[in-house]
Amino acid sequence: MRAPLLGFVLLALAGCEQASLPVGAGTGPSPQLPPPKPGWIPTVNIAPARGWPEGTAPTPAEGLRVQSFAAGLDHPRWLHVLPNGDVLVAETNAPPKPGDSGIRSWVMRRVMARAGAGVPSANRITLLRDADGDGVAETRSVFLEGLNSPFGMALVGENLFVANADAVVRFPYRPGETRIATPGEVLAPLPGGPINHHWTKNIVASADGTKLYASIGSNSNVAERGLEAEVDRAAILEIDTRSGARRVFASGLRNPVGMAWEPQTRQLWTAVNERDEIGSDLVPDYMTSVRDGGFYGWPYSYYGQVVDERVQPPRPDLVARAIRPDYALGPHTASLGLAFAEGSRLPAPFRTGAFVGQHGSWNRRPPSGYRVIFVPFADGRPSGAPIDVLTGFLDAGGNALGRPVGVVIDRQGGLLVADDVGNRIWRVSAATR
Repeated sequence: MRAPLLGFVLLALAGCEQASLPVGAGTGPSPQLPPPKPGWIPTVNIAPARGWPEGTAPTPAEGLRVQSFAAGLDHPRWLHVLPNGDVLVAETNAPPKPGDSGIRSWVMRRVMARAGAGVPSANRITLLRDADGDGVAETRSVFLEGLNSPFGMALVGENLFVANADAVVRFPYRPGETRIATPGEVLAPLPGGPINHHWTKNIVASADGTKLYASIGSNSNVAERGLEAEVDRAAILEIDTRSGARRVFASGLRNPVGMAWEPQTRQLWTAVNERDEIGSDLVPDYMTSVRDGGFYGWPYSYYGQVVDERVQPPRPDLVARAIRPDYALGPHTASLGLAFAEGSRLPAPFRTGAFVGQHGSWNRRPPSGYRVIFVPFADGRPSGAPIDVLTGFLDAGGNALGRPVGVVIDRQGGLLVADDVGNRIWRVSAATR
């Protein structure tokens, strides 16, 4: 399609709908949930990907500083810190989706490409090493390659588990090595297939290493492809690290991505991207504790018992037991990264709580997200309004200089942030006086 025609299509899709509430109204333990504004044409308000001009960086909160830990990466999305301090980076993007066809899907792929999400997947994990502890990685090596849209990583003893787009794969790991050449062994298949709408698969390990928890997004927005396409999706799966046996641990979670263990209660938490296309004010993304056997509403309802009338036939029995999430993170913020502050050496007020990487909206006018925030906790629960950690990812013209994704605390107590448009890893630390 020629560029002018594509522009016309995108303009037509954009529509005139816009938010009537500030992002803050859809944030916290009791978000405002106005009436939905459904329509065949969704709001499209994408921030074109530009990247960072030389010498620029995100804006840190007062008392913090930010520096480039590593640059020149290829769409870095997710991070994992090894016990020796080495940092693993998943350089990755969506796999080919031959089953995701139709004019609507074609246009949305073009829209996402404009946002910087259209590059082929590098399909590798890169190791970064900061041996002198100055906050800049001086060593870089290809740790694993030939993967299939890798995302989540978890180390259990001498085994490194990697969540590809369609399977959890196990590799042998020896401390200090900078490359793994041994072929991986499939531990457990994961929902994939020719559509694989929400392709990112994250994993975290239990404290005793006997279980992995895998977050699996839905294969659609609100089950419009049929529930047969959603088997073991919109869920967190529990996987035995020895046998690969798996079960659904929690369900009704449209697109859970980030997962982390809350340090006081040791309860699993996840960051979830909620449904689209019912207006700029709906539905807030959220973070929540995850109950074994819990059902969180998707696709039939959101925020507990708020029924989504688009989903037919209805399931009032499931809606009745839907769990209300713990804390809203704002509508369409695309809250992906999640890391608790355990081990952080950042100053107050960033010591007890959770860091969240908000990748940024496409379905809201004006945009939301495009920042890293901190949610304070007390007694294992959210206890206040979110605090900005990094901002400035959008310029004055509405272009995306970067988009934050994964967040993790490094061995020195700094916060690492993967930026898949800026193609770098940022490091946040306490400002020096």
